[in-house]
Amino acid sequence: MVERHSIDVVPDGERHGHAVSQFTLWLGANLQITAVVTGALAVVFGGDVVWSLVGLVAGNLLGGAVMALHSAQGPKLGLPQMIQSRAQFGVRGAVVPLLLVILMYIGFFASGSVLAGQATARLTHTGDTTGIVVFAVVTAVVAAVGYRVIHAVGRIASVICALAFVYLGFRLLDRVDLGALLGDAHFSLPMFLLAMSLSASWQLAFGPYVADYSRYLPRTTSTRATFWWTLSGSALGSQWSMTFGVLVAASAGERFLDDQVGYVVSLGGGGLAASLLYFVIALGKLTINVLNTYGGFMSMVTGISGFRGQRTLSPRGRAGYIAVIMVAGTAVALAGKDSFLSSFKDFLLFLLTFFTPWSAINLVDYYLISRERYDIPALADPHGRYGAWRADALAVYGIGIVAQFPFLATSFYTGPFVAPLGGADVSWIVGLAVPAALYWLLARRDTGHVPPETILGTEQPLASTRG
Repeated sequence: MVERHSIDVVPDGERHGHAVSQFTLWLGANLQITAVVTGALAVVFGGDVVWSLVGLVAGNLLGGAVMALHSAQGPKLGLPQMIQSRAQFGVRGAVVPLLLVILMYIGFFASGSVLAGQATARLTHTGDTTGIVVFAVVTAVVAAVGYRVIHAVGRIASVICALAFVYLGFRLLDRVDLGALLGDAHFSLPMFLLAMSLSASWQLAFGPYVADYSRYLPRTTSTRATFWWTLSGSALGSQWSMTFGVLVAASAGERFLDDQVGYVVSLGGGGLAASLLYFVIALGKLTINVLNTYGGFMSMVTGISGFRGQRTLSPRGRAGYIAVIMVAGTAVALAGKDSFLSSFKDFLLFLLTFFTPWSAINLVDYYLISRERYDIPALADPHGRYGAWRADALAVYGIGIVAQFPFLATSFYTGPFVAPLGGADVSWIVGLAVPAALYWLLARRDTGHVPPETILGTEQPLASTRG
């Protein structure tokens, strides 16, 4: 059960499973309290129920499609997502987006730990600080065991959390006047785009690690099957949770804002029912926080090995990387637990600014320039086909980030084009379109780094976790 691989190629003889495993993993990862809060933010910041729901659906489908295109890369290459970025940015140049990816993992670990810590504290009758620490330790242990346990937790969570959300949904509908909520529809473009941005950023943030959880699928797995099972699980789970969040925020107001976890659990009743719901909240957050810890560990290995030429990693080293993610995420969680809602909204939009250009470049290169053909051994050689630094891709990445700032709307910065658009934030659309077009124009002029077919090399791993 203990995983032996990290950023090395998964050999064909160790591939297993079916594409449907992506559905259960991403359904379970999205049926959780942070997705509920993300949906609630659309109403908290001024949106109505109807158009908030429409905006969230649009964002989940668009962002989810981009995320699922990344997932489809896993079975073909047998590699985690971010080491494949060396083909676009260079073996060492990939560290630029990697640093931001690691920041993302720590941020999501922290935000998830705040809410899961509240649930754990109530379940164990301790304080929030103790609950956050206990939850973080359990997360680290599961991440250290690795891939098979992560998928097993996802399957369990998808069933248990789905049943819990059905139950909570019926309890909520008994308390609210659904007709009145749906009847109070007033379209506002800025609020619609805020809802769309919230859900799109939620989905796009999975892009840097989604292939990590499809890379063990057999190489013959259909790209279409991987895409659709990933998209359907992630979009359905997130929209389900976010719809619940919209209805809760619209009907409960300050009662929900004061204690998100406590209010959601109160819908289900007290006693044993409350204890079970606290467990469900902790389980849902465990699924996604394990993904963040596991992805963070591999991103750190990818970044460091590009400079050190590291080819082996002991079990102790693996545990050390995971501990770094856990400690950093826990520290942020403890520091920010009292200002969670406003901080989380800005964090999501901040992520969107830096990950949409990376996603655009990666997808254009994989599907349009390289056409799924990579020299996998060269991904470990800074003197090889991909070089140490690819200045063209890094320049396009920087331009993609800068191009978004005039359209960005956050509490700490608002671009000059936001007001003419009625306060709408469309930066993420610019962040996808501009770098995608620029990279395609530049990369198609020189395809010398693209091999005629995928080069697998030997079964010698790029970096191994064998002790």
